[in-house]
Amino acid sequence: MRKTATTLQDASKPHVRASFEPVDQTELILERAVLRLNANILGIVLGIITGLAIFVATNFLILKGGPVVGPHLALLGNFFPYYSVTFLGSIVGFCWGLLSGYVAGFVIASIYNLVVKIKSR
Repeated sequence: MRKTATTLQDASKPHVRASFEPVDQTELILERAVLRLNANILGIVLGIITGLAIFVATNFLILKGGPVVGPHLALLGNFFPYYSVTFLGSIVGFCWGLLSGYVAGFVIASIYNLVVKIKSR
């Protein structure tokens, strides 16, 4: 988007005011198209990131070992059924993270697109 600048003369000093106006209709259409998010893509990306974070954190604690392995991470079992701080639990945690991350990303993108739609009216 091109920006045009105009100067305003004041009694004390000149000021510059930037006017943000699209140059033609093509740029206006492009600006509106770029503002929308694909809810499915954002959901998949956030789902994969969340699932991998749970998977890596669980396996890190398993490899670290110790007398009590991951008591704080084990609290995820309250939200994710069948999750535990074991290798099998890390796979279950990945699946639950994928699902919850997808839902969160889909909701975030949908709300964002709704706000953009309301704002562009």
